[in-house]
Amino acid sequence: MKKILTIFIITIFSQVYTLSSYAGSDGSLEINNKKKQQGSEVKDCFETINRGVFAFNQGLDKIFFKPIAKGYRYLPKPIRSGTSNALSNLSNVVTIPNNILQGQLKEAGINTLRFSINTTLGIAGIFDVASYYGLGKLDKEDYGQTLGTWGVKEGCYFILPVLGPTTVRDSIGSLANFTGGDAWYNITIANDTRYVENSDYYYSRLTAGVDFRAKNLEAFNSLEKSSMDLYASVRSLYLQDRKRKILNSDETTETMNDDDWEDIDTQ
Repeated sequence: MKKILTIFIITIFSQVYTLSSYAGSDGSLEINNKKKQQGSEVKDCFETINRGVFAFNQGLDKIFFKPIAKGYRYLPKPIRSGTSNALSNLSNVVTIPNNILQGQLKEAGINTLRFSINTTLGIAGIFDVASYYGLGKLDKEDYGQTLGTWGVKEGCYFILPVLGPTTVRDSIGSLANFTGGDAWYNITIANDTRYVENSDYYYSRLTAGVDFRAKNLEAFNSLEKSSMDLYASVRSLYLQDRKRKILNSDETTETMNDDDWEDIDTQ
């Protein structure tokens, strides 16, 4: 039980870090203030409790996570770029099986080649060598998206302490990572291997979150200042992004993505 709790706490820094405070491909992100307040068909079954948890997560971000992210930005750019590349490469161990489960065999093949090339020639993914061979980065996939493509409904929207926004469907999808669906988790935590330690998994998750938060300090500040109701904006953005990912849409929408946020453009 202690190990499970530790994993969930570390997960705040994985996939979409700002699930903890602001919600939550290389596509750009555009937030239209006239649209981002639009409601969703997904039920906010626990709104009163959710708003309280949301406020707690915001406070935690301001006193702890944000300062760490600011410090990270002082590192030389090549170090930060290499870290981002390595983390993006590692995410393929979850994306590839979900490509297959969604019937995206071409994408699965490309991501497999990217992972193989970048892990070897790219020195554990630090350098994106695959892009030089014409194998560009594709959208990330996860088990929540796969369930969505299979027709599973979102269920209630809710916010977890530290972990942030999610839905019943996405929570079930996240659990798949810890039940054999994440190869990196399997070789670091689930199985006793001599080449890696349990801490390697935790460090990678932690670094992913810090890297993401550091990229988007200004973006989140802008979102907070421009939102009349930040909670409602985050809810709308999170749900819109999940819908966009499930539909594999290339449209520029109000998305929440760990790559999109870096290119946020507010109007």
